[in-house]
Amino acid sequence: MPFTTETQPGVSAGVAEATRGFVLNHAMLRVKDPQVALDFYTRVLGMRLLRKLDFPEMKFSLYFLHRSVEGEAVPEDVGERTAWTFAQRGLLELTHNWGTEDDAGFKYHDGNAQPQGFGHICFSVPDLAAAVRWFDQNQVAFVKRPDQGKMKDVAFIKDPDGYWIEIVEPGLLKHLGR
Repeated sequence: MPFTTETQPGVSAGVAEATRGFVLNHAMLRVKDPQVALDFYTRVLGMRLLRKLDFPEMKFSLYFLHRSVEGEAVPEDVGERTAWTFAQRGLLELTHNWGTEDDAGFKYHDGNAQPQGFGHICFSVPDLAAAVRWFDQNQVAFVKRPDQGKMKDVAFIKDPDGYWIEIVEPGLLKHLGR
């Protein structure tokens, strides 16, 4: 019998038919300066910008980023690409409320200071040591390096807005939680 779910209190024993086809499409982070955030996520983490949507009447823009799979074809037509974007898994939406980039004192809550809430997003990488070297070369701020703390082989970096990003190499985590 194939694996479907771990059993814990609160976990539904089955999947409701009404949820068939549901996909976790994206998580959203608010960013102070889109140029700085886009540079970090595209240059340092290798994501690609799929679509920018502007909402002038509400004074904000959305940037949908994705890490493409080798050989994946993204539609050129803007309408088709928009529909394709909202059908994907694991996208990152950066939301920019216009004007925040001009306010020197403006800062979003990262979710890890009190009161805690949102914690982090996570990227898996093929080689954790190589990723750490890359982050060092790009002067990325670390919250925790893989050899620090009680949980080894897991790193946490910060993006330009202070959000935490967990960095893991899947093959190093087989012992986690055992």
